[in-house]
Amino acid sequence: MKQKSDHTETIILAKGQGRIYNCGTMTAIFKADENETKEKYSVSEWWLEPNSEGPGAHSHEKNDEVFFVLEGTISFFVGDKWVDADKGSFLRIPAQTTHDFKNKTDKKSGLLNFLTPGGFEKNMPSIVKWFEDNK
Repeated sequence: MKQKSDHTETIILAKGQGRIYNCGTMTAIFKADENETKEKYSVSEWWLEPNSEGPGAHSHEKNDEVFFVLEGTISFFVGDKWVDADKGSFLRIPAQTTHDFKNKTDKKSGLLNFLTPGGFEKNMPSIVKWFEDNK
């Protein structure tokens, strides 16, 4: 259940609920973003199909990111090296740090992402379009 947002309302979402963006073999589910947080932060789940690539190496000029592995094992590229992170692993990636993630396993994997400040989600429609055009 999601209340009308005036940036002070409670958000309660069941499993799988939120704004869903299909990005090829990767699915993003935004739970709270600029609409609810006045761009202070965003919270999203990212689910990767078995043996699939992530978003590609990138960095955020002003955004710190926190990742928490919800399921499976996700390989993270941070700075200049790859690290395998199992369920329950936590990563904090400071702004301007090159990073990526992918699923190199035979099982679906998922992660929870906190981005601060928020606002990145404005890019999701164009990211979805890029994945549609580059399948």
